[in-house]
Amino acid sequence: MSEFDADLVVIGGGSGGMSCAKKAAELGANVILFDYVKPSTQGTTWGLGGTCVNVGCVPKKLMHYTGLLGHSIHDAETMGWKLNGKLEHDWDALVESVTNHVRMLNFRYRTGLKSKNVTYINGLAEFGADSNTVVYREKGKENEPKTIRARYVVLAVGGRPVIPSDIPGAIEHAITSDDLFTLDRPPGKTLCVGGSYIALECAGFLTELGYDVTVAIRTKTILRGFDVQCARKVGDLLESLGARMKYDTLVNEISKTSDGKYIVSLEDAENGSEYTQKFDTVFFATGRYPDVKGLNLSTIGVQLDPVSRKVIVNEEEQTNVPNVFAVGDICEGKLELTPVAVKAGELLAKRLFGGSAQRMRYDLVPTTVFTPFEYGSIGVTEEQAVKLYGEENIEVYLSEFTTLEHSAVHRHKHPRHGEEEDLGHTCLSKLITLKNENERVVGFHFVGPNAGEITQVRFLRDP
Repeated sequence: MSEFDADLVVIGGGSGGMSCAKKAAELGANVILFDYVKPSTQGTTWGLGGTCVNVGCVPKKLMHYTGLLGHSIHDAETMGWKLNGKLEHDWDALVESVTNHVRMLNFRYRTGLKSKNVTYINGLAEFGADSNTVVYREKGKENEPKTIRARYVVLAVGGRPVIPSDIPGAIEHAITSDDLFTLDRPPGKTLCVGGSYIALECAGFLTELGYDVTVAIRTKTILRGFDVQCARKVGDLLESLGARMKYDTLVNEISKTSDGKYIVSLEDAENGSEYTQKFDTVFFATGRYPDVKGLNLSTIGVQLDPVSRKVIVNEEEQTNVPNVFAVGDICEGKLELTPVAVKAGELLAKRLFGGSAQRMRYDLVPTTVFTPFEYGSIGVTEEQAVKLYGEENIEVYLSEFTTLEHSAVHRHKHPRHGEEEDLGHTCLSKLITLKNENERVVGFHFVGPNAGEITQVRFLRDP
């Protein structure tokens, strides 16, 4: 009789965990997957599937698409469509459509696990006395801990949004991406705090849906880590569409009024002047933290990065504890992208149970920021290329232009920028090559419509 109840226990039912569990079961392993959603600061919860499906990529992309539909109404009228009557957007209808789609995916994931013979337990799991012992508490039975033994354990718990605890009123009153996509009221006038891709994506679709949006960024930099010129282009276009981009702006305090609004104390970081503004919604996207607290990692000695608190893994997603592995956003130094987690989880299962030696490659992974005018990239930024290869060894091919369709319909900037002022060039294309290697391409960047698909095609053409 085996000393283990399972060959593999996966803690976390997101993209990476699901991928690893299903592939391992397909290869004949006895697999148990645990998933448990801790409520957000505002009490929001969701179903099986992790961040991407429930409060990330999927609802974000659907709302991004909805925003694009709204912006194309101008194009339709210019090209002859007669749109009679008042046009307005129904936030509740959008949330209902998105929620219904997400719930369908939740159901598919549960049936997918069942069809692969993965045992799914909706429960909170942690390590026990050693690295093979897992203690869990099923949802609704949190006071009845149970214990199982596993040969291998994969951590795939992902991350959660950060709300700074040193800003009075922030935790009590602000929402995050955990809450926005199921918000039970129209957001209204919204303050988006942060310069990350999550902040800009959400500010983007809210702007295109017609809401008054202000983006507070504590520095002059947005999309840190991306190509600087492309990031500026994204910010400029977002501002042209109507978002108020407030650089060097700090949030000092949030208070709630008797009429349900929020008074936000803001500070100009350059001159120290303070002022207040009233908003209907305050949305924070100021980073994410790995959801490893409560896993009891210190008991079994799993090493965490002292700064990020992410799990340190080697090239095979293995921690310093030999039978414990990690995939996805909790891994130090890895890309926080859903397709990356899916592939890493699948390859890990193949190595553990299929005799494979193939490792995940984390370089040259295409990614896209789904702002109103999208930004897709592969490879190094211009700044990284200069640092890696020397400015004298790189050649940058740059072009700014407007698509045929947008040229014909004459899209305008938001009226705040002037009466019918043309939007200008809406696309930026940049190719970074190495002169001394026959102009080998080391970086591709594109800002414009359908950047996600364009970037993916570029990757498939020359991976």
